[in-house]
Amino acid sequence: MFRTVAELVEIAEKEDILISEVMIRQEMDVKNKSRDEVFAEMEKNLQVMEKAIEDSLKGVHSVTGLTGGDAVKIQQYMKEKKPLSGHLMLDAVSKAMGTNEVNAAMGVICATPTAGSAGCVPGTLFAVKEQLNPTREQMIRYLFTSGAFGLVVANNAFISGAAGGCQAEVGSAGAMAAAAIVEMAGGSPQQCSEAFAITLKNMLGLVCDPVAGLVEVPCVKRNAAGSSLAIVSADLALAGVTSRIPCDEVIGAMYRIGRQMPSSLRETGEGGLADTPTGRLLKEKIFGK
Repeated sequence: MFRTVAELVEIAEKEDILISEVMIRQEMDVKNKSRDEVFAEMEKNLQVMEKAIEDSLKGVHSVTGLTGGDAVKIQQYMKEKKPLSGHLMLDAVSKAMGTNEVNAAMGVICATPTAGSAGCVPGTLFAVKEQLNPTREQMIRYLFTSGAFGLVVANNAFISGAAGGCQAEVGSAGAMAAAAIVEMAGGSPQQCSEAFAITLKNMLGLVCDPVAGLVEVPCVKRNAAGSSLAIVSADLALAGVTSRIPCDEVIGAMYRIGRQMPSSLRETGEGGLADTPTGRLLKEKIFGK
């Protein structure tokens, strides 16, 4: 039905429907399932996300000890102080990081689009929920909207750090979240596209350099960056700010940059932060020399 963001937006505008509705209809067609069946599948994903956030806010820690407990710290900070970045944004950061802390602790999460970037979409969703008061259906549509944009990236570039660096993971995840926020806030399909483009182009070139090869450092905190950028980009798009470079061209640029990245910066744990003195010491501490 669609392969590019331009086609996605064109369909939505021509038929006067939401981006999420385009994706729902495509899922029904591709999977040969009813609307209720497609919704039920996405509801399960939403439940997994909700449970991961709930678990994280009780406090979780990874076996290695590299990550854990930060989501709780942030929530406590918000209760005791007035956050400089604002309650909504920091709540999203807390819940995004919390989701990835659950992942690092071997808990169950929903890859959106990957495990390493699984915090951005649910983190922002359950933060903006407090302000926008969406129905359960609107929350499920949030996931369909993010999925529609993620599908375009997967079909035209890559979503894994091993293939294209963290720009492909957290960059895509943050951009997917930004587009979904805009739709939930009442923005147009084109504004969803603008929010996606603004987010992704500010993540271009981000490398994948996991310390000790584990999806912990710096992955958890990069989800904080992705979720906060998503909220800012959504606001920019809703304010009427546009991306001078069209969304599909931003995705194309991300693909070419990823192809140019050396393998040491694509999830191998051989470069970047993984190759710092502390990064190497942590690896030795966990795995031995």
